[in-house]
Amino acid sequence: MHPLHHPLFIQYIIHFNFHEDYFECHEVGEEYWKSVAPKDKMHPLAGWIQMAVGMYHWRRSNYPGALRSFIRAKDKLSDAGIWTEGFDGTVLAEQLADAIDGVTTRREFSAYKLPIISDDLTAEVNRFMIENPSETLEPYYLMHKHRLRDRTPIINLREQKKRRKL
Repeated sequence: MHPLHHPLFIQYIIHFNFHEDYFECHEVGEEYWKSVAPKDKMHPLAGWIQMAVGMYHWRRSNYPGALRSFIRAKDKLSDAGIWTEGFDGTVLAEQLADAIDGVTTRREFSAYKLPIISDDLTAEVNRFMIENPSETLEPYYLMHKHRLRDRTPIINLREQKKRRKL
């Protein structure tokens, strides 16, 4: 299987292109990255994650956070070989450059669609969506998802780490 046909990356594409749920892109992208290249912060999957994080920050008008994320994503996704196959690399680079310009000039958020050019990848995305229907989330929830989700497991993990250090 091509690495970009992995179910977690397919979910990443769906969250990005169809739901504009960039927080969830980050979540599934990170899960996939941890299984492929844990701790390799220069891996192209980290670039895909940072692109989604940039979109999330831009939507929330966190321009400095978006700028850092987009710059890092651009570095990792240019010349990423197999990790960008099936996408129009020129359009992807233009989108990232436009996003960098947008957050630098404090332009209002503008969503992008990942430029898929592979018929096989498109078919895989469509198949997954048919087999796994999902609901559309409200814009307010999408914008503030990190604050509105149940953070109990994260808080518990932090507390465990603090106890171990004592």
